[in-house]
Amino acid sequence: MTINDKLSQLPNRWIWTTIGEISEKIHYGYTASAVSEPVGPKLLRITDIQNDSVDWDKVPYCRIDTTEKQKYLLDEGDIVFARTGATVGKSFLVRGKIPEAVFASYLIRIILSKHVQKEFISNFFKSGKYWLQIKRGQLGIGQPNVNSQILSKITVPFAPFNEQKRIVDKVEELFSFLDAGVEALRKVQAQLKRYRQAVLKFAFEGKLTEEWRRTHKDRIEPATKILEQISQENAVESNLPELPEGWVWTRLELITTNHDGKRVPVSRKKRASMKGVYPYYGASGIIDSVDNYLFDGNFLLIGEDGANLLARTTPIAFQATGKFWVNNHAHVLTPLGGVPISYLEHYINRISLAEYVTGTAQPKLTQRAMNKIPVPLAPLKEQYKIAEEISRRFSVIDEISKEMELMTKYSDKLRQSILKTAFEGKITPQDPNDEPAEKLLERIESERFNRKSKIDNQVELSRYVK
Repeated sequence: MTINDKLSQLPNRWIWTTIGEISEKIHYGYTASAVSEPVGPKLLRITDIQNDSVDWDKVPYCRIDTTEKQKYLLDEGDIVFARTGATVGKSFLVRGKIPEAVFASYLIRIILSKHVQKEFISNFFKSGKYWLQIKRGQLGIGQPNVNSQILSKITVPFAPFNEQKRIVDKVEELFSFLDAGVEALRKVQAQLKRYRQAVLKFAFEGKLTEEWRRTHKDRIEPATKILEQISQENAVESNLPELPEGWVWTRLELITTNHDGKRVPVSRKKRASMKGVYPYYGASGIIDSVDNYLFDGNFLLIGEDGANLLARTTPIAFQATGKFWVNNHAHVLTPLGGVPISYLEHYINRISLAEYVTGTAQPKLTQRAMNKIPVPLAPLKEQYKIAEEISRRFSVIDEISKEMELMTKYSDKLRQSILKTAFEGKITPQDPNDEPAEKLLERIESERFNRKSKIDNQVELSRYVK
Protein backbone atom coordinates (compact mmCIF):
# COMPACT_ATOMS: atom_id res chain seq x y z
CA MET A 1 0.00 0.00 0.00
CA THR A 2 1.46 3.36 -1.00
CA ILE A 3 1.38 6.52 1.07
CA ASN A 4 -1.27 7.93 -1.25
CA ASP A 5 -3.57 4.98 -0.51
CA LYS A 6 -3.42 5.52 3.24
CA LEU A 7 -4.04 9.26 3.30
CA SER A 8 -6.84 11.58 2.24
CA GLN A 9 -7.51 12.69 -1.30
CA LEU A 10 -5.51 15.67 -2.56
CA PRO A 11 -6.12 18.08 -5.44
CA ASN A 12 -4.82 17.32 -8.92
CA ARG A 13 -1.05 17.74 -9.27
CA TRP A 14 -0.56 17.29 -5.51
CA ILE A 15 1.06 14.25 -3.93
CA TRP A 16 1.67 12.84 -0.48
CA THR A 17 5.35 12.62 0.43
CA THR A 18 7.54 12.56 3.53
CA ILE A 19 9.90 15.07 5.08
CA GLY A 20 12.77 12.71 4.38
CA GLU A 21 11.97 12.63 0.64
CA ILE A 22 12.09 16.43 0.26
CA SER A 23 15.08 17.10 2.53
CA GLU A 24 18.78 17.18 1.78
CA LYS A 25 19.76 16.56 5.38
CA ILE A 26 18.18 15.87 8.79
CA HIS A 27 20.57 15.80 11.72
CA TYR A 28 21.12 16.57 15.40
CA GLY A 29 22.90 19.63 16.71
CA TYR A 30 26.27 20.21 18.33
CA THR A 31 26.99 19.26 21.93
CA ALA A 32 28.73 22.09 23.74
CA SER A 33 28.51 24.28 26.82
CA ALA A 34 27.03 27.74 26.33
CA VAL A 35 29.25 30.64 27.39
CA SER A 36 28.58 34.36 27.56
CA GLU A 37 31.97 35.40 26.08
CA PRO A 38 32.27 35.57 22.25
CA VAL A 39 34.68 32.62 22.02
CA GLY A 40 33.07 31.25 18.84
CA PRO A 41 29.74 31.22 17.00
CA LYS A 42 26.36 31.65 18.69
CA LEU A 43 24.82 28.44 20.08
CA LEU A 44 21.08 28.32 19.40
CA ARG A 45 19.21 26.32 22.06
CA ILE A 46 15.56 25.30 22.54
CA THR A 47 15.12 27.97 25.21
CA ASP A 48 16.27 30.71 22.83
CA ILE A 49 13.23 30.13 20.61
CA GLN A 50 10.24 31.95 22.08
CA ASN A 51 6.96 32.78 20.32
CA ASP A 52 8.38 31.71 16.95
CA SER A 53 11.28 34.16 17.17
CA VAL A 54 14.85 34.42 18.43
CA ASP A 55 16.51 37.39 20.09
CA TRP A 56 19.98 36.74 18.67
CA ASP A 57 21.56 39.33 20.95
CA LYS A 58 20.69 37.10 23.92
CA VAL A 59 21.88 33.84 22.39
CA PRO A 60 25.14 32.65 24.04
CA TYR A 61 28.32 31.44 22.33
CA CYS A 62 30.21 28.17 22.24
CA ARG A 63 33.68 26.81 21.48
CA ILE A 64 33.92 24.72 18.31
CA ASP A 65 36.72 23.98 15.85
CA THR A 66 36.50 25.08 12.23
CA THR A 67 35.81 21.64 10.78
CA GLU A 68 32.96 20.91 13.17
CA LYS A 69 31.56 24.41 12.78
CA GLN A 70 30.93 23.91 9.07
CA LYS A 71 28.69 20.91 9.84
CA TYR A 72 26.38 22.88 12.13
CA LEU A 73 26.36 26.45 10.79
CA LEU A 74 22.79 27.72 10.42
CA ASP A 75 21.62 29.32 7.21
CA GLU A 76 18.49 31.09 6.03
CA GLY A 77 15.79 28.54 5.21
CA ASP A 78 16.94 25.97 7.76
CA ILE A 79 14.23 24.61 10.04
CA VAL A 80 15.12 23.47 13.55
CA PHE A 81 12.98 21.37 15.88
CA ALA A 82 12.86 20.82 19.61
CA ARG A 83 13.41 17.07 19.92
CA THR A 84 12.79 16.74 23.65
CA GLY A 85 11.21 18.48 26.63
CA ALA A 86 7.97 20.41 27.07
CA THR A 87 8.17 21.99 23.60
CA VAL A 88 8.97 18.79 21.71
CA GLY A 89 8.00 19.12 18.04
CA LYS A 90 8.02 22.92 18.02
CA SER A 91 9.79 24.26 14.93
CA PHE A 92 11.54 27.46 13.92
CA LEU A 93 12.31 28.68 10.41
CA VAL A 94 15.57 30.62 10.19
CA ARG A 95 14.85 33.82 8.28
CA GLY A 96 16.79 36.86 7.20
CA LYS A 97 20.33 37.81 8.11
CA ILE A 98 21.56 36.07 11.26
CA PRO A 99 24.88 36.10 13.12
CA GLU A 100 27.27 33.18 12.72
CA ALA A 101 25.50 30.46 14.69
CA VAL A 102 25.36 26.70 15.21
CA PHE A 103 22.49 24.76 16.78
CA ALA A 104 22.58 22.76 20.02
CA SER A 105 22.18 19.00 20.40
CA TYR A 106 18.59 19.11 21.67
CA LEU A 107 17.55 20.50 18.31
CA ILE A 108 17.16 18.72 14.98
CA ARG A 109 17.84 20.60 11.76
CA ILE A 110 16.16 19.99 8.43
CA ILE A 111 17.79 21.33 5.28
CA LEU A 112 15.08 21.21 2.63
CA SER A 113 15.62 20.75 -1.08
CA LYS A 114 15.96 23.91 -3.13
CA HIS A 115 12.85 22.78 -5.03
CA VAL A 116 10.68 23.30 -1.92
CA GLN A 117 9.23 26.55 -0.65
CA LYS A 118 10.64 26.68 2.89
CA GLU A 119 7.72 28.73 4.24
CA PHE A 120 5.27 26.18 2.80
CA ILE A 121 6.80 23.38 4.90
CA SER A 122 7.27 25.69 7.88
CA ASN A 123 3.53 26.46 7.83
CA PHE A 124 2.76 22.75 7.62
CA PHE A 125 4.77 22.25 10.82
CA LYS A 126 2.24 24.46 12.59
CA SER A 127 -0.81 22.60 11.28
CA GLY A 128 -3.01 20.03 12.98
CA LYS A 129 -1.97 17.36 10.43
CA TYR A 130 1.63 17.71 11.58
CA TRP A 131 0.91 17.79 15.32
CA LEU A 132 -1.29 14.71 15.10
CA GLN A 133 1.66 12.78 13.63
CA ILE A 134 4.09 14.18 16.20
CA LYS A 135 1.88 13.11 19.11
CA ARG A 136 1.57 9.62 17.65
CA GLY A 137 5.33 9.39 17.13
CA GLN A 138 6.53 10.73 20.49
CA LEU A 139 8.80 8.40 22.45
CA GLY A 140 9.27 8.27 26.18
CA ILE A 141 6.90 8.70 29.11
CA GLY A 142 8.61 11.00 31.59
CA GLN A 143 10.32 13.03 28.88
CA PRO A 144 8.64 12.80 25.44
CA ASN A 145 10.99 13.17 22.49
CA VAL A 146 11.08 12.96 18.71
CA ASN A 147 14.09 11.62 16.84
CA SER A 148 15.29 12.25 13.31
CA GLN A 149 13.82 8.98 12.04
CA ILE A 150 10.33 9.91 13.23
CA LEU A 151 10.71 13.37 11.75
CA SER A 152 11.83 12.03 8.38
CA LYS A 153 8.68 9.88 8.16
CA ILE A 154 6.25 12.76 8.77
CA THR A 155 3.86 12.81 5.79
CA VAL A 156 3.27 16.09 3.95
CA PRO A 157 0.69 17.10 1.33
CA PHE A 158 3.02 18.30 -1.41
CA ALA A 159 1.82 20.91 -3.92
CA PRO A 160 3.37 22.08 -7.22
CA PHE A 161 6.19 24.56 -6.61
CA ASN A 162 4.33 27.62 -7.94
CA GLU A 163 1.22 26.72 -5.96
CA GLN A 164 3.33 26.38 -2.83
CA LYS A 165 4.35 30.02 -3.33
CA ARG A 166 0.74 31.14 -3.86
CA ILE A 167 -0.34 29.29 -0.71
CA VAL A 168 2.48 30.85 1.33
CA ASP A 169 1.51 34.34 0.14
CA LYS A 170 -2.18 33.79 0.94
CA VAL A 171 -1.50 32.29 4.38
CA GLU A 172 0.82 35.18 5.27
CA GLU A 173 -1.81 37.66 4.12
CA LEU A 174 -4.52 36.07 6.28
CA PHE A 175 -2.17 35.62 9.23
CA SER A 176 -1.23 39.30 9.07
CA PHE A 177 -4.90 40.20 9.56
CA LEU A 178 -5.11 37.76 12.47
CA ASP A 179 -1.92 39.10 14.01
CA ALA A 180 -3.27 42.64 13.84
CA GLY A 181 -6.45 41.49 15.58
CA VAL A 182 -4.54 39.63 18.29
CA GLU A 183 -2.32 42.67 18.86
CA ALA A 184 -5.44 44.80 19.28
CA LEU A 185 -6.76 42.29 21.83
CA ARG A 186 -3.48 42.43 23.74
CA LYS A 187 -3.71 46.21 23.90
CA VAL A 188 -7.25 45.98 25.25
CA GLN A 189 -6.15 43.42 27.86
CA ALA A 190 -3.27 45.69 28.91
CA GLN A 191 -5.69 48.60 29.20
CA LEU A 192 -8.00 46.47 31.36
CA LYS A 193 -5.11 45.75 33.74
CA ARG A 194 -4.32 49.45 33.96
CA TYR A 195 -8.00 50.24 34.48
CA ARG A 196 -8.19 47.70 37.31
CA GLN A 197 -5.26 49.39 39.04
CA ALA A 198 -6.81 52.81 38.42
CA VAL A 199 -10.06 51.66 40.06
CA LEU A 200 -8.17 50.64 43.19
CA LYS A 201 -6.08 53.82 43.20
CA PHE A 202 -9.13 56.07 42.94
CA ALA A 203 -11.03 53.95 45.47
CA PHE A 204 -8.51 54.49 48.26
CA GLU A 205 -7.99 58.14 47.40
CA GLY A 206 -11.71 58.70 47.88
CA LYS A 207 -12.29 59.65 44.24
CA LEU A 208 -14.45 56.63 43.43
CA THR A 209 -17.04 57.65 46.02
CA GLU A 210 -16.58 61.41 45.80
CA GLU A 211 -20.10 62.09 44.56
CA TRP A 212 -21.61 59.54 46.96
CA ARG A 213 -19.80 61.19 49.87
CA ARG A 214 -21.14 64.59 48.88
CA THR A 215 -24.75 63.39 48.79
CA HIS A 216 -24.42 61.40 52.05
CA LYS A 217 -22.39 63.93 53.99
CA ASP A 218 -24.91 64.33 56.80
CA ARG A 219 -25.47 60.57 57.22
CA ILE A 220 -21.94 59.21 57.70
CA GLU A 221 -19.73 59.21 60.78
CA PRO A 222 -16.00 59.98 60.41
CA ALA A 223 -13.58 57.04 60.49
CA THR A 224 -12.23 58.21 63.85
CA LYS A 225 -15.41 56.77 65.40
CA ILE A 226 -14.27 53.29 64.35
CA LEU A 227 -10.90 53.79 66.01
CA GLU A 228 -12.54 55.09 69.18
CA GLN A 229 -14.54 51.86 69.44
CA ILE A 230 -11.68 49.44 68.88
CA SER A 231 -8.52 51.22 70.04
CA GLN A 232 -7.26 53.88 72.39
CA GLU A 233 -4.66 54.91 69.84
CA ASN A 234 -5.17 57.36 67.00
CA ALA A 235 -2.69 56.24 64.35
CA VAL A 236 -2.53 59.33 62.15
CA GLU A 237 0.90 59.80 60.53
CA SER A 238 1.87 63.21 59.18
CA ASN A 239 4.05 61.94 56.32
CA LEU A 240 1.20 60.12 54.53
CA PRO A 241 -0.90 61.60 51.70
CA GLU A 242 -3.84 63.78 52.58
CA LEU A 243 -7.19 61.98 52.74
CA PRO A 244 -10.76 63.17 52.11
CA GLU A 245 -12.70 64.71 54.97
CA GLY A 246 -13.85 62.08 57.46
CA TRP A 247 -11.08 59.64 56.54
CA VAL A 248 -8.09 58.79 58.76
CA TRP A 249 -4.82 56.92 58.44
CA THR A 250 -4.39 53.93 60.75
CA ARG A 251 -2.28 50.80 60.93
CA LEU A 252 -3.39 47.32 59.95
CA GLU A 253 -2.76 45.94 63.45
CA LEU A 254 -5.20 48.45 65.00
CA ILE A 255 -8.17 47.38 62.90
CA THR A 256 -7.62 43.59 62.78
CA THR A 257 -7.26 40.60 65.07
CA ASN A 258 -4.44 38.23 64.18
CA HIS A 259 -4.94 34.45 64.27
CA ASP A 260 -1.48 33.36 63.11
CA GLY A 261 -1.04 31.39 66.35
CA LYS A 262 -3.66 28.89 65.18
CA ARG A 263 -1.84 28.05 61.96
CA VAL A 264 -0.20 24.63 61.68
CA PRO A 265 3.13 24.20 59.87
CA VAL A 266 3.29 20.97 57.88
CA SER A 267 5.83 19.32 55.60
CA ARG A 268 5.11 18.68 51.93
CA LYS A 269 5.15 14.92 52.58
CA LYS A 270 2.63 15.16 55.40
CA ARG A 271 0.43 17.55 53.43
CA ALA A 272 0.18 15.01 50.61
CA SER A 273 -1.43 12.55 53.03
CA MET A 274 -3.99 15.12 54.29
CA LYS A 275 -5.99 15.59 51.11
CA GLY A 276 -9.70 15.64 51.77
CA VAL A 277 -12.70 17.90 51.69
CA TYR A 278 -11.74 21.30 53.07
CA PRO A 279 -9.78 23.99 51.18
CA TYR A 280 -6.12 24.36 52.07
CA TYR A 281 -4.60 27.85 51.91
CA GLY A 282 -0.93 28.63 51.43
CA ALA A 283 0.94 31.73 50.33
CA SER A 284 -0.49 31.51 46.80
CA GLY A 285 -4.13 30.82 47.58
CA ILE A 286 -6.07 27.56 47.44
CA ILE A 287 -3.61 24.86 46.43
CA ASP A 288 -4.87 21.67 48.07
CA SER A 289 -7.48 20.27 50.45
CA VAL A 290 -7.35 18.55 53.83
CA ASP A 291 -9.49 16.29 55.99
CA ASN A 292 -9.63 18.59 59.00
CA TYR A 293 -9.93 22.36 59.37
CA LEU A 294 -8.62 25.04 61.69
CA PHE A 295 -10.86 27.97 60.78
CA ASP A 296 -14.55 28.40 60.19
CA GLY A 297 -15.86 31.85 59.29
CA ASN A 298 -14.76 34.86 57.26
CA PHE A 299 -11.08 35.73 57.30
CA LEU A 300 -8.59 37.89 55.44
CA LEU A 301 -5.55 35.91 54.32
CA ILE A 302 -2.30 37.64 53.34
CA GLY A 303 0.62 35.69 51.90
CA GLU A 304 3.62 35.57 54.23
CA ASP A 305 6.40 34.53 51.86
CA GLY A 306 7.22 33.78 48.24
CA ALA A 307 8.19 35.72 45.12
CA ASN A 308 4.59 36.85 44.60
CA LEU A 309 4.91 39.27 47.52
CA LEU A 310 6.93 41.48 45.19
CA ALA A 311 6.05 40.25 41.69
CA ARG A 312 2.29 40.35 42.38
CA THR A 313 1.40 38.21 39.38
CA THR A 314 -1.65 37.08 41.38
CA PRO A 315 -3.44 38.74 44.33
CA ILE A 316 -1.56 38.44 47.62
CA ALA A 317 -4.62 39.00 49.81
CA PHE A 318 -7.88 37.11 49.54
CA GLN A 319 -11.00 36.29 51.54
CA ALA A 320 -11.48 32.81 52.99
CA THR A 321 -15.02 31.82 53.87
CA GLY A 322 -16.27 28.71 55.68
CA LYS A 323 -14.21 25.77 56.90
CA PHE A 324 -10.56 25.74 55.82
CA TRP A 325 -7.03 24.96 56.93
CA VAL A 326 -4.03 27.32 56.73
CA ASN A 327 -0.33 26.51 56.93
CA ASN A 328 2.31 28.94 58.15
CA HIS A 329 2.72 30.66 54.76
CA ALA A 330 -0.31 32.93 55.04
CA HIS A 331 -1.34 35.40 57.75
CA VAL A 332 -4.90 35.02 59.07
CA LEU A 333 -6.81 38.16 60.10
CA THR A 334 -10.32 39.29 60.99
CA PRO A 335 -11.24 42.99 60.76
CA LEU A 336 -12.52 44.91 63.77
CA GLY A 337 -15.17 47.59 64.04
CA GLY A 338 -17.26 46.21 61.19
CA VAL A 339 -14.62 46.93 58.55
CA PRO A 340 -15.51 44.77 55.52
CA ILE A 341 -12.92 42.16 54.59
CA SER A 342 -13.21 43.09 50.92
CA TYR A 343 -12.17 46.67 51.73
CA LEU A 344 -8.87 45.50 53.26
CA GLU A 345 -8.44 42.76 50.64
CA HIS A 346 -8.60 45.26 47.77
CA TYR A 347 -6.32 47.71 49.56
CA ILE A 348 -3.58 45.16 50.28
CA ASN A 349 -3.73 43.96 46.66
CA ARG A 350 -3.41 47.56 45.46
CA ILE A 351 -0.31 48.68 47.38
CA SER A 352 3.36 47.73 47.00
CA LEU A 353 4.76 45.75 49.93
CA ALA A 354 8.39 46.29 48.95
CA GLU A 355 9.27 48.38 52.02
CA TYR A 356 7.70 45.82 54.39
CA VAL A 357 9.16 42.67 52.85
CA THR A 358 12.55 41.29 53.87
CA GLY A 359 14.79 39.11 51.69
CA THR A 360 15.08 38.86 47.92
CA ALA A 361 15.78 35.19 47.19
CA GLN A 362 12.87 34.26 49.46
CA PRO A 363 10.82 37.38 50.23
CA LYS A 364 9.00 37.34 53.55
CA LEU A 365 6.34 39.54 55.14
CA THR A 366 6.60 39.07 58.90
CA GLN A 367 3.67 39.68 61.19
CA ARG A 368 5.52 42.58 62.80
CA ALA A 369 6.14 44.28 59.43
CA MET A 370 2.60 43.58 58.24
CA ASN A 371 1.16 45.22 61.37
CA LYS A 372 2.81 48.52 60.40
CA ILE A 373 1.13 48.76 56.99
CA PRO A 374 -0.77 52.08 56.93
CA VAL A 375 -4.43 51.86 55.89
CA PRO A 376 -6.58 54.78 54.70
CA LEU A 377 -9.72 54.26 56.76
CA ALA A 378 -12.90 55.69 55.27
CA PRO A 379 -16.15 56.14 57.23
CA LEU A 380 -17.75 52.71 57.68
CA LYS A 381 -20.68 53.25 55.30
CA GLU A 382 -18.29 54.59 52.69
CA GLN A 383 -16.07 51.52 53.08
CA TYR A 384 -19.01 49.33 52.08
CA LYS A 385 -19.79 51.65 49.19
CA ILE A 386 -16.16 51.53 48.03
CA ALA A 387 -16.14 47.73 48.20
CA GLU A 388 -19.40 47.68 46.24
CA GLU A 389 -18.09 50.03 43.54
CA ILE A 390 -14.86 48.08 43.17
CA SER A 391 -16.79 44.83 42.88
CA ARG A 392 -19.14 46.32 40.28
CA ARG A 393 -16.33 47.67 38.13
CA PHE A 394 -14.24 44.52 38.49
CA SER A 395 -17.17 42.37 37.39
CA VAL A 396 -17.38 44.43 34.19
CA ILE A 397 -13.62 44.11 33.68
CA ASP A 398 -13.81 40.35 34.27
CA GLU A 399 -16.60 39.96 31.72
CA ILE A 400 -14.64 41.91 29.11
CA SER A 401 -11.49 39.89 29.93
CA LYS A 402 -13.39 36.64 29.38
CA GLU A 403 -14.58 37.92 26.02
CA MET A 404 -11.00 38.85 25.12
CA GLU A 405 -9.79 35.36 26.07
CA LEU A 406 -12.52 33.75 23.98
CA MET A 407 -11.63 35.93 21.01
CA THR A 408 -7.94 35.04 21.40
CA LYS A 409 -8.80 31.33 21.48
CA TYR A 410 -11.03 31.82 18.47
CA SER A 411 -8.14 33.44 16.59
CA ASP A 412 -6.01 30.37 17.37
CA LYS A 413 -8.75 28.11 15.99
CA LEU A 414 -9.11 30.34 12.95
CA ARG A 415 -5.35 30.12 12.38
CA GLN A 416 -5.59 26.32 12.40
CA SER A 417 -8.59 26.47 10.08
CA ILE A 418 -6.57 28.55 7.61
CA LEU A 419 -3.74 26.00 7.68
CA LYS A 420 -6.15 23.09 7.29
CA THR A 421 -7.73 24.73 4.24
CA ALA A 422 -4.30 25.57 2.83
CA PHE A 423 -3.01 21.99 3.01
CA GLU A 424 -6.20 20.63 1.51
CA GLY A 425 -5.52 22.79 -1.55
CA LYS A 426 -8.61 24.92 -0.99
CA ILE A 427 -7.11 28.30 -0.12
CA THR A 428 -5.93 29.23 -3.62
CA PRO A 429 -7.03 28.04 -7.07
CA GLN A 430 -5.02 25.37 -8.90
CA ASP A 431 -3.27 26.29 -12.15
CA PRO A 432 -3.37 23.55 -14.84
CA ASN A 433 -0.07 24.90 -16.19
CA ASP A 434 1.80 24.15 -12.94
CA GLU A 435 4.25 21.28 -13.08
CA PRO A 436 2.77 18.38 -11.04
CA ALA A 437 4.30 17.82 -7.61
CA GLU A 438 5.13 14.27 -8.64
CA LYS A 439 7.55 15.59 -11.28
CA LEU A 440 9.04 17.93 -8.71
CA LEU A 441 9.54 15.03 -6.32
CA GLU A 442 11.20 12.98 -9.06
CA ARG A 443 13.65 15.81 -9.72
CA ILE A 444 14.47 16.07 -6.00
CA GLU A 445 15.08 12.32 -5.87
CA SER A 446 17.22 12.44 -9.01
CA GLU A 447 19.41 15.19 -7.62
CA ARG A 448 19.75 13.34 -4.32
CA PHE A 449 20.80 10.18 -6.19
CA ASN A 450 23.34 12.08 -8.31
CA ARG A 451 24.74 13.78 -5.25
CA LYS A 452 25.07 10.47 -3.41
CA SER A 453 26.74 8.85 -6.45
CA LYS A 454 29.23 11.72 -6.63
CA ILE A 455 30.06 11.32 -2.94
CA ASP A 456 30.42 7.55 -3.32
CA ASN A 457 32.76 8.03 -6.29
CA GLN A 458 34.86 10.48 -4.32
CA VAL A 459 35.12 8.00 -1.47
CA GLU A 460 36.07 5.23 -3.91
CA LEU A 461 38.76 7.39 -5.57
CA SER A 462 40.17 8.38 -2.17
CA ARG A 463 41.10 4.74 -1.59
CA TYR A 464 43.69 5.01 -4.37
CA VAL A 465 45.13 8.34 -3.25
CA LYS A 466 48.11 8.05 -0.93
